[in-house]
Amino acid sequence: MSESPSAPHERANQEAPTDEIVLYETAGPVAIVTMNRPKYANAQNSAMTYALDDAFYRAAADDDVRVIVLAGAGRHFSAGHDIGSPGRDIDRSFQRRAGLWWDHVGKAGAESRLARESEVYLGMCRRWRELPKPTIAMVQGACVAGGLMLAWCCDLLIAADDAYFADPVVRMGIPGVEYFAHPWVMGPRFAKEFLFLGERVGAERALSLGMVNRVVPRAELREQTIDVAGRIATMPRLGLALTKRAVNQAEDLMGLHAGMDSAFGLHHVAHAHNAEVGTDSLAGHDARSMRDSS
Repeated sequence: MSESPSAPHERANQEAPTDEIVLYETAGPVAIVTMNRPKYANAQNSAMTYALDDAFYRAAADDDVRVIVLAGAGRHFSAGHDIGSPGRDIDRSFQRRAGLWWDHVGKAGAESRLARESEVYLGMCRRWRELPKPTIAMVQGACVAGGLMLAWCCDLLIAADDAYFADPVVRMGIPGVEYFAHPWVMGPRFAKEFLFLGERVGAERALSLGMVNRVVPRAELREQTIDVAGRIATMPRLGLALTKRAVNQAEDLMGLHAGMDSAFGLHHVAHAHNAEVGTDSLAGHDARSMRDSS
């Protein structure tokens, strides 16, 4: 969900063409994949999801790329899912890649919501988590709700000192975003506080909780992230892939995969309840109302 610091009508309605919604570059053995909707604080629509997938495939297939960095253009890493920009594309079809659910377009109620979110949110993030090359999220400014999912599916998270993290969707009656990694990322006790209050958590606090690996000055974020990525890139490729798989498997044995499935079901109970008793599945909230209540 998008909680952009600026409401959509306060920004220009122009945005990058679809083929530029994600940028791709390399710095030696490091691929840098950059979300490129800075006018909307890199709010995630489906076009961005599939462009990210294309970029990750490209990096995975390139033998010269050893490590992948995920970045966000502009002031913010990502304000979350797009729930209010002119580029919101909830009713647009894309070629499905993460699962075998039917196309959500033209379906009603939960039949549409479950199909779409299984694909573009939970399914895609799980897919990216399993990419066999190390991935690093390079986070500045807002990393909110759906932005957390994009960062959390990466192996490391390096934050600028101006970064902040929040998942305020309990205000919608929804128990956290679809990729529900909260208890594993920050521990169950703080996960409850994080969700119950929906408040912003600054970079230093996130570091103390184990949510991020490092906090660096904003002006040095790219330089220090590329340096870490470059040092990782000197390790044997297969060794890195097997190590990543070993840690991911350990997380799954600690209940991550099954817990996410369970939370995803509760997430959709909340959507259905909102739609049944109110006007929409988001309990009447939009980007502005979520921003203003934080």
